[in-house]
Amino acid sequence: MRLLRKKGELPQRTLWQRIKDVALMDVGVAVRGVEAGSLELLEELLLEADFGVPVTMRLVEEVEQRAKRGDIKTSDEFQEALREGIEVALRAGNSDASLTTSAAPPTVILVVGVNGAGKTTLIGKLSEHFRHERKRVLIAAGDTFRAGAIDQLRVWAERTGAEFIGAKAGSDPAAVAFDAIDAAVSRRADIVIVDTAGRLHTSENLMDELKKVARVVAKRLPGAPHETLLVLDGTIGQNAVQQAKIFAAAVPVSGLVVTKLDGTARGGIVVAVHEAIDVPVKFLSVGEGVEDLVPFDAAAFSEDLLSD
Repeated sequence: MRLLRKKGELPQRTLWQRIKDVALMDVGVAVRGVEAGSLELLEELLLEADFGVPVTMRLVEEVEQRAKRGDIKTSDEFQEALREGIEVALRAGNSDASLTTSAAPPTVILVVGVNGAGKTTLIGKLSEHFRHERKRVLIAAGDTFRAGAIDQLRVWAERTGAEFIGAKAGSDPAAVAFDAIDAAVSRRADIVIVDTAGRLHTSENLMDELKKVARVVAKRLPGAPHETLLVLDGTIGQNAVQQAKIFAAAVPVSGLVVTKLDGTARGGIVVAVHEAIDVPVKFLSVGEGVEDLVPFDAAAFSEDLLSD
């Protein structure tokens, strides 16, 4: 998959290459003498790759136990033990990566996240994703605060063949969402994607307004939003975990989308965020193109993360 490398650039050193170079100069050291420091170095590398403390401790402990039992005798076996541990972590708890849809259309998807995480681009990619499934999509420009946000979404709607509901700058975002669902019902749209302002997760007033948008959507269409997708920038490390916790406390986040993974090899943040709030990763955004949206697969991701 090669999700964690920038397109058109020379490959950067992968996590597995660094592990081999630093912690496994002699695989036998890891097998025979964990006290020699190999596992401590592995721990450091996993933390640097943004796995976070809880996941890192479990992965290192599992590798140590398997080494002591004699189950790890080669570099390939070491690599597979790590890969299995990462996949197990991603499949733990609430891990269903499929999108929830309404039994009767429209399905309403609320998209939330901070400024700069990539929400606007993600909405365009989602629209294209559904277009390929022959779904009729309506995009609602609920970010009425940021200059240019409404126009940006209108361009994405035109580009992907979606219908569009906007409002004047400064309008009530909850009212925009309400009107969008009205329009979707009358126009028989299959999917409504509602943008929200890129909220600073430390702003109580803005988070309260996000809660209001969710309440109004639920009032207009019982059971909605059917998905609340939190968009996180994969390059910001453990700050993404803190953002995830605060958003999940404000609204019922149902899925994670991690963006900008083409620009970092520190993909452990995907595992750390899932672990922190027990919410499944549903998509990875791996480039700027409209089709650079990958439905999440735990096995493929864990393999890619430890590829050469």
